[in-house]
Amino acid sequence: MDFNFSEEQRQLQDTIERFVRNDYGFEKRRAIAASAEGFSRQVWQNLAELGVLAINVPEAHGGLGFGPVETMLAMQASAPALPCEPLLSSAVIATALVRDFGDAAAQAELLPALASGERIVVLAHHEAPARGMAAWVQTRAAAEGDGYVLDGRKAVVSDAAAADELLVSARLSGAPDDASGVLLLRVPRGAAGLSLREYATIDGHRAAEVELSGCFVPAQAVLGTPGQALPAIERALDIGLAALCAEALGLLQATVDATVEYLRTRQQFGQPIGRFQALQHRAADMLLHLEQARSMTYLAAMRCTDTGDEARRQALSAAKVVVSQACRFIAQQAVQLHGGMGMTDELVLSHWFKRLLAIEASMGDTDTHLQRFAALSQREALQAAQA
Repeated sequence: MDFNFSEEQRQLQDTIERFVRNDYGFEKRRAIAASAEGFSRQVWQNLAELGVLAINVPEAHGGLGFGPVETMLAMQASAPALPCEPLLSSAVIATALVRDFGDAAAQAELLPALASGERIVVLAHHEAPARGMAAWVQTRAAAEGDGYVLDGRKAVVSDAAAADELLVSARLSGAPDDASGVLLLRVPRGAAGLSLREYATIDGHRAAEVELSGCFVPAQAVLGTPGQALPAIERALDIGLAALCAEALGLLQATVDATVEYLRTRQQFGQPIGRFQALQHRAADMLLHLEQARSMTYLAAMRCTDTGDEARRQALSAAKVVVSQACRFIAQQAVQLHGGMGMTDELVLSHWFKRLLAIEASMGDTDTHLQRFAALSQREALQAAQA
Protein backbone atom coordinates (compact mmCIF):
# COMPACT_ATOMS: atom_id res chain seq x y z
CA MET A 1 0.00 0.00 0.00
CA ASP A 2 1.33 3.45 -0.96
CA PHE A 3 1.55 5.80 2.02
CA ASN A 4 3.20 8.62 0.07
CA PHE A 5 1.27 11.88 -0.08
CA SER A 6 0.58 13.85 -3.23
CA GLU A 7 2.36 17.11 -4.00
CA GLU A 8 -0.83 19.04 -3.22
CA GLN A 9 -1.17 17.31 0.15
CA ARG A 10 2.45 18.03 1.06
CA GLN A 11 2.03 21.67 0.10
CA LEU A 12 -1.00 21.94 2.38
CA GLN A 13 0.96 20.43 5.27
CA ASP A 14 4.01 22.65 4.61
CA THR A 15 1.84 25.78 4.47
CA ILE A 16 0.25 25.07 7.83
CA GLU A 17 3.58 24.17 9.44
CA ARG A 18 5.09 27.41 8.18
CA PHE A 19 2.15 29.44 9.50
CA VAL A 20 2.22 28.00 13.02
CA ARG A 21 6.01 28.26 13.14
CA ASN A 22 6.13 31.90 12.04
CA ASP A 23 2.81 33.35 13.22
CA TYR A 24 1.57 31.19 16.10
CA GLY A 25 4.44 30.95 18.56
CA PHE A 26 4.22 29.62 22.09
CA GLU A 27 3.99 33.01 23.76
CA LYS A 28 1.30 34.18 21.35
CA ARG A 29 -0.70 31.04 22.04
CA ARG A 30 -0.44 31.60 25.80
CA ALA A 31 -1.74 35.15 25.38
CA ILE A 32 -4.65 33.95 23.25
CA ALA A 33 -5.57 31.23 25.74
CA ALA A 34 -5.61 33.80 28.56
CA SER A 35 -7.79 36.28 26.63
CA ALA A 36 -11.48 36.80 27.34
CA GLU A 37 -12.64 34.87 24.26
CA GLY A 38 -10.04 32.14 24.60
CA PHE A 39 -9.27 32.13 20.88
CA SER A 40 -8.27 34.63 18.20
CA ARG A 41 -10.71 35.68 15.49
CA GLN A 42 -7.77 37.08 13.51
CA VAL A 43 -6.05 33.68 13.58
CA TRP A 44 -9.36 32.09 12.59
CA GLN A 45 -9.46 34.33 9.52
CA ASN A 46 -5.82 33.53 8.77
CA LEU A 47 -6.65 29.82 8.85
CA ALA A 48 -9.55 30.48 6.48
CA GLU A 49 -7.23 32.30 4.07
CA LEU A 50 -4.86 29.32 4.14
CA GLY A 51 -7.76 27.04 3.21
CA VAL A 52 -7.72 25.08 6.46
CA LEU A 53 -11.39 25.77 7.20
CA ALA A 54 -12.37 24.77 3.64
CA ILE A 55 -10.80 21.31 3.66
CA ASN A 56 -14.08 19.50 4.38
CA VAL A 57 -16.28 21.83 2.32
CA PRO A 58 -17.19 20.71 -1.24
CA GLU A 59 -15.92 22.81 -4.14
CA ALA A 60 -19.51 23.62 -5.10
CA HIS A 61 -19.82 25.57 -1.84
CA GLY A 62 -16.51 27.40 -2.05
CA GLY A 63 -14.37 24.74 -0.38
CA LEU A 64 -11.41 22.61 -1.36
CA GLY A 65 -13.35 19.36 -1.58
CA PHE A 66 -10.72 17.40 0.34
CA GLY A 67 -11.31 14.64 2.87
CA PRO A 68 -9.93 12.72 5.87
CA VAL A 69 -6.35 12.42 4.64
CA GLU A 70 -5.98 16.17 4.15
CA THR A 71 -7.73 16.71 7.48
CA MET A 72 -5.20 14.36 9.08
CA LEU A 73 -2.28 16.30 7.62
CA ALA A 74 -3.73 19.64 8.70
CA MET A 75 -4.40 18.52 12.27
CA GLN A 76 -0.98 16.90 12.52
CA ALA A 77 0.79 20.00 11.20
CA SER A 78 -1.01 22.43 13.51
CA ALA A 79 -0.89 20.27 16.65
CA PRO A 80 2.50 21.36 18.11
CA ALA A 81 1.28 24.97 18.22
CA LEU A 82 -1.66 23.90 20.41
CA PRO A 83 -4.14 26.16 18.59
CA CYS A 84 -6.97 27.49 20.74
CA GLU A 85 -9.23 27.95 17.71
CA PRO A 86 -12.14 25.50 17.16
CA LEU A 87 -10.56 23.46 14.36
CA LEU A 88 -11.82 20.08 15.49
CA SER A 89 -15.26 21.14 16.70
CA SER A 90 -16.19 23.51 13.86
CA ALA A 91 -13.93 22.94 10.84
CA VAL A 92 -14.11 19.14 11.10
CA ILE A 93 -17.08 17.74 13.04
CA ALA A 94 -19.75 20.40 12.46
CA THR A 95 -18.68 21.00 8.86
CA ALA A 96 -18.79 17.28 8.06
CA LEU A 97 -22.21 17.00 9.68
CA VAL A 98 -23.67 19.88 7.65
CA ARG A 99 -22.04 18.57 4.47
CA ASP A 100 -23.30 15.00 4.86
CA PHE A 101 -26.66 15.48 6.59
CA GLY A 102 -27.90 18.98 5.91
CA ASP A 103 -30.45 19.71 3.20
CA ALA A 104 -29.57 21.82 0.17
CA ALA A 105 -30.71 25.08 1.80
CA ALA A 106 -28.68 24.53 4.96
CA GLN A 107 -25.63 23.53 2.95
CA ALA A 108 -25.90 26.60 0.73
CA GLU A 109 -26.18 28.88 3.76
CA LEU A 110 -23.68 27.32 6.15
CA LEU A 111 -20.90 25.68 4.15
CA PRO A 112 -19.58 28.83 2.40
CA ALA A 113 -19.69 30.71 5.72
CA LEU A 114 -17.83 27.89 7.47
CA ALA A 115 -15.17 27.76 4.76
CA SER A 116 -14.60 31.52 4.85
CA GLY A 117 -14.48 31.71 8.65
CA GLU A 118 -17.52 33.99 8.80
CA ARG A 119 -19.40 31.56 11.00
CA ILE A 120 -18.43 29.11 13.73
CA VAL A 121 -20.75 26.17 14.36
CA VAL A 122 -20.22 23.39 16.91
CA LEU A 123 -22.08 20.21 17.78
CA ALA A 124 -23.73 20.03 21.22
CA HIS A 125 -24.47 16.33 21.57
CA HIS A 126 -22.81 14.56 24.51
CA GLU A 127 -24.61 14.37 27.85
CA ALA A 128 -23.25 13.58 31.30
CA PRO A 129 -25.02 10.21 31.77
CA ALA A 130 -23.76 8.95 28.38
CA ARG A 131 -20.22 8.20 29.58
CA GLY A 132 -18.84 8.16 26.06
CA MET A 133 -21.90 6.57 24.41
CA ALA A 134 -22.72 8.62 21.31
CA ALA A 135 -26.11 6.91 21.04
CA TRP A 136 -27.41 8.38 24.34
CA VAL A 137 -29.72 11.40 23.90
CA GLN A 138 -31.91 12.43 26.82
CA THR A 139 -32.55 16.07 25.83
CA ARG A 140 -36.16 16.35 24.67
CA ALA A 141 -37.75 18.18 21.77
CA ALA A 142 -41.50 18.72 21.98
CA ALA A 143 -43.43 19.89 18.91
CA GLU A 144 -45.18 23.18 19.61
CA GLY A 145 -46.81 25.43 17.03
CA ASP A 146 -44.50 25.83 14.07
CA GLY A 147 -41.41 24.61 15.87
CA TYR A 148 -39.96 22.70 18.81
CA VAL A 149 -39.30 23.39 22.49
CA LEU A 150 -36.02 21.99 23.83
CA ASP A 151 -35.31 20.93 27.40
CA GLY A 152 -32.14 19.23 28.59
CA ARG A 153 -28.43 19.58 29.20
CA LYS A 154 -25.30 18.99 27.12
CA ALA A 155 -21.98 18.40 28.81
CA VAL A 156 -18.44 19.55 27.98
CA VAL A 157 -19.34 21.18 24.66
CA SER A 158 -16.02 22.28 23.19
CA ASP A 159 -15.86 25.88 21.96
CA ALA A 160 -19.56 26.47 22.69
CA ALA A 161 -19.01 30.09 23.73
CA ALA A 162 -17.08 30.80 20.52
CA ALA A 163 -19.85 29.45 18.30
CA ASP A 164 -22.36 31.54 16.42
CA GLU A 165 -24.79 28.64 16.62
CA LEU A 166 -24.99 25.17 18.10
CA LEU A 167 -26.16 21.99 16.42
CA VAL A 168 -28.18 20.48 19.26
CA SER A 169 -29.33 16.87 19.25
CA ALA A 170 -32.69 16.20 20.91
CA ARG A 171 -35.06 13.29 21.18
CA LEU A 172 -38.54 13.41 19.69
CA SER A 173 -39.48 9.92 20.82
CA GLY A 174 -38.20 6.76 22.42
CA ALA A 175 -35.82 5.88 25.24
CA PRO A 176 -32.51 7.74 25.69
CA ASP A 177 -30.51 4.96 24.00
CA ASP A 178 -32.85 4.30 21.05
CA ALA A 179 -31.24 4.55 17.61
CA SER A 180 -34.20 6.39 16.09
CA GLY A 181 -36.24 9.40 17.19
CA VAL A 182 -33.37 11.95 17.33
CA LEU A 183 -33.37 15.23 15.44
CA LEU A 184 -30.72 17.91 15.05
CA LEU A 185 -31.56 21.60 15.39
CA ARG A 186 -29.66 24.80 14.69
CA VAL A 187 -29.82 26.94 17.82
CA PRO A 188 -28.27 30.44 17.85
CA ARG A 189 -25.95 30.95 20.79
CA GLY A 190 -28.05 33.84 22.08
CA ALA A 191 -31.42 32.05 21.80
CA ALA A 192 -33.91 32.52 24.64
CA GLY A 193 -33.87 29.51 26.96
CA LEU A 194 -30.25 28.63 26.09
CA SER A 195 -27.59 29.25 28.73
CA LEU A 196 -23.89 28.41 28.82
CA ARG A 197 -21.57 27.88 31.76
CA GLU A 198 -18.15 28.31 30.23
CA TYR A 199 -14.87 27.12 31.77
CA ALA A 200 -11.26 26.46 30.83
CA THR A 201 -10.17 22.84 30.47
CA ILE A 202 -6.87 21.51 31.76
CA ASP A 203 -5.25 21.79 28.32
CA GLY A 204 -6.00 25.50 27.90
CA HIS A 205 -9.07 25.09 25.68
CA ARG A 206 -12.60 26.26 26.50
CA ALA A 207 -15.76 24.22 26.95
CA ALA A 208 -19.21 24.81 28.39
CA GLU A 209 -22.16 23.10 30.01
CA VAL A 210 -25.18 23.91 27.85
CA GLU A 211 -28.63 24.09 29.45
CA LEU A 212 -31.84 24.26 27.42
CA SER A 213 -34.93 25.29 29.32
CA GLY A 214 -38.03 25.96 27.25
CA CYS A 215 -35.83 26.95 24.31
CA PHE A 216 -38.04 27.42 21.25
CA VAL A 217 -36.64 26.95 17.74
CA PRO A 218 -38.66 27.14 14.52
CA ALA A 219 -39.23 24.10 12.34
CA GLN A 220 -36.93 25.44 9.63
CA ALA A 221 -34.06 25.18 12.12
CA VAL A 222 -34.12 21.38 11.85
CA LEU A 223 -31.01 20.07 10.09
CA GLY A 224 -31.66 17.03 7.92
CA THR A 225 -34.47 14.54 8.37
CA PRO A 226 -36.24 14.68 11.77
CA GLY A 227 -35.85 11.50 13.80
CA GLN A 228 -32.91 10.19 11.74
CA ALA A 229 -30.04 12.33 12.95
CA LEU A 230 -28.21 9.87 15.21
CA PRO A 231 -26.43 7.82 12.49
CA ALA A 232 -25.24 11.03 10.85
CA ILE A 233 -23.99 12.37 14.19
CA GLU A 234 -22.09 9.15 14.85
CA ARG A 235 -20.46 9.29 11.41
CA ALA A 236 -19.41 12.91 11.95
CA LEU A 237 -18.00 12.04 15.37
CA ASP A 238 -15.97 9.23 13.81
CA ILE A 239 -14.52 11.71 11.31
CA GLY A 240 -13.71 13.91 14.28
CA LEU A 241 -12.17 10.98 16.14
CA ALA A 242 -9.81 10.31 13.21
CA ALA A 243 -8.86 14.02 13.24
CA LEU A 244 -8.26 13.87 17.00
CA CYS A 245 -5.89 10.92 16.48
CA ALA A 246 -4.05 13.01 13.87
CA GLU A 247 -3.69 15.89 16.33
CA ALA A 248 -2.29 13.45 18.87
CA LEU A 249 0.20 12.16 16.30
CA GLY A 250 1.50 15.67 15.64
CA LEU A 251 1.96 16.23 19.37
CA LEU A 252 3.56 12.82 19.89
CA GLN A 253 6.09 13.48 17.12
CA ALA A 254 6.95 16.89 18.57
CA THR A 255 7.28 15.43 22.07
CA VAL A 256 9.59 12.63 20.95
CA ASP A 257 11.72 15.04 18.90
CA ALA A 258 12.07 17.46 21.82
CA THR A 259 12.97 14.66 24.22
CA VAL A 260 15.61 13.16 21.93
CA GLU A 261 17.13 16.61 21.43
CA TYR A 262 17.21 17.12 25.21
CA LEU A 263 18.96 13.77 25.71
CA ARG A 264 21.59 14.80 23.17
CA THR A 265 22.33 18.17 24.78
CA ARG A 266 21.79 17.73 28.53
CA GLN A 267 25.18 17.06 30.16
CA GLN A 268 25.65 14.92 33.24
CA PHE A 269 28.86 13.30 34.52
CA GLY A 270 30.75 14.96 31.70
CA GLN A 271 28.70 13.55 28.82
CA PRO A 272 25.25 13.84 27.21
CA ILE A 273 22.68 11.84 29.16
CA GLY A 274 21.58 10.28 25.89
CA ARG A 275 24.67 8.07 26.04
CA PHE A 276 23.30 6.19 29.04
CA GLN A 277 21.83 2.91 27.88
CA ALA A 278 18.87 2.96 30.25
CA LEU A 279 17.71 6.29 28.79
CA GLN A 280 18.29 5.04 25.25
CA HIS A 281 15.94 2.13 25.97
CA ARG A 282 13.25 4.49 27.20
CA ALA A 283 13.64 6.67 24.11
CA ALA A 284 13.39 3.57 21.92
CA ASP A 285 10.15 2.57 23.64
CA MET A 286 8.78 6.07 22.97
CA LEU A 287 9.63 5.68 19.29
CA LEU A 288 7.84 2.31 19.14
CA HIS A 289 4.67 3.83 20.58
CA LEU A 290 4.97 6.74 18.15
CA GLU A 291 5.16 4.49 15.09
CA GLN A 292 2.26 2.35 16.30
CA ALA A 293 0.20 5.52 16.78
CA ARG A 294 1.18 6.71 13.29
CA SER A 295 0.00 3.46 11.69
CA MET A 296 -3.32 3.50 13.53
CA THR A 297 -3.86 7.19 12.75
CA TYR A 298 -3.46 6.41 9.05
CA LEU A 299 -5.93 3.53 9.49
CA ALA A 300 -8.42 5.86 11.18
CA ALA A 301 -8.14 8.40 8.35
CA MET A 302 -8.74 5.72 5.73
CA ARG A 303 -11.66 4.06 7.52
CA CYS A 304 -13.53 6.97 9.16
CA THR A 305 -15.87 7.45 6.17
CA ASP A 306 -16.67 3.77 5.60
CA THR A 307 -20.38 3.16 5.12
CA GLY A 308 -20.36 -0.05 7.16
CA ASP A 309 -21.09 1.26 10.66
CA GLU A 310 -19.77 -1.62 12.74
CA ALA A 311 -16.55 -2.12 10.75
CA ARG A 312 -15.90 1.62 10.87
CA ARG A 313 -16.49 1.85 14.61
CA GLN A 314 -14.28 -1.17 15.23
CA ALA A 315 -11.38 0.37 13.28
CA LEU A 316 -11.81 3.77 14.95
CA SER A 317 -11.95 2.25 18.43
CA ALA A 318 -8.80 0.23 17.76
CA ALA A 319 -7.04 3.38 16.57
CA LYS A 320 -8.16 5.41 19.59
CA VAL A 321 -6.92 2.73 22.00
CA VAL A 322 -3.44 2.57 20.47
CA VAL A 323 -3.16 6.35 20.14
CA SER A 324 -4.39 6.92 23.71
CA GLN A 325 -1.87 4.44 25.09
CA ALA A 326 0.85 6.25 23.16
CA CYS A 327 -0.36 9.61 24.52
CA ARG A 328 -0.01 8.50 28.12
CA PHE A 329 3.26 6.59 27.73
CA ILE A 330 5.13 9.17 25.64
CA ALA A 331 3.86 12.13 27.68
CA GLN A 332 4.92 10.56 30.97
CA GLN A 333 8.30 9.42 29.68
CA ALA A 334 9.03 12.84 28.19
CA VAL A 335 8.35 14.63 31.46
CA GLN A 336 10.43 12.16 33.44
CA LEU A 337 13.37 12.35 31.02
CA HIS A 338 13.29 16.15 31.17
CA GLY A 339 13.37 16.05 34.96
CA GLY A 340 11.79 18.78 37.07
CA MET A 341 11.78 21.30 34.21
CA GLY A 342 9.40 19.03 32.28
CA MET A 343 6.48 20.25 34.42
CA THR A 344 7.27 23.98 34.35
CA ASP A 345 4.70 26.24 32.75
CA GLU A 346 7.41 28.06 30.77
CA LEU A 347 8.30 24.90 28.80
CA VAL A 348 5.98 24.01 25.93
CA LEU A 349 6.50 20.32 26.74
CA SER A 350 4.33 20.65 29.85
CA HIS A 351 1.49 22.04 27.69
CA TRP A 352 1.89 19.19 25.19
CA PHE A 353 1.68 16.83 28.18
CA LYS A 354 -1.65 18.32 29.28
CA ARG A 355 -3.12 18.21 25.78
CA LEU A 356 -2.02 14.60 25.23
CA LEU A 357 -3.70 13.49 28.45
CA ALA A 358 -6.81 15.47 27.51
CA ILE A 359 -6.88 13.73 24.12
CA GLU A 360 -6.62 10.36 25.84
CA ALA A 361 -9.83 11.14 27.75
CA SER A 362 -11.65 12.85 24.86
CA MET A 363 -14.31 11.27 22.63
CA GLY A 364 -14.27 8.11 24.69
CA ASP A 365 -11.36 7.10 26.91
CA THR A 366 -9.23 3.98 26.50
CA ASP A 367 -11.51 1.72 28.54
CA THR A 368 -14.61 2.87 26.64
CA HIS A 369 -13.06 2.07 23.26
CA LEU A 370 -11.59 -1.23 24.48
CA GLN A 371 -15.07 -2.30 25.55
CA ARG A 372 -16.61 -1.16 22.26
CA PHE A 373 -13.93 -2.92 20.23
CA ALA A 374 -14.38 -6.15 22.21
CA ALA A 375 -18.17 -6.04 21.82
CA LEU A 376 -17.96 -5.42 18.06
CA SER A 377 -15.33 -8.15 17.63
CA GLN A 378 -17.47 -10.63 19.56
CA ARG A 379 -20.50 -9.76 17.44
CA GLU A 380 -18.45 -10.14 14.25
CA ALA A 381 -17.17 -13.55 15.36
CA LEU A 382 -20.71 -14.69 16.23
CA GLN A 383 -22.02 -13.58 12.85
CA ALA A 384 -19.19 -15.39 11.09
CA ALA A 385 -19.93 -18.58 13.03
CA GLN A 386 -23.60 -18.42 12.14
CA ALA A 387 -22.97 -17.80 8.43
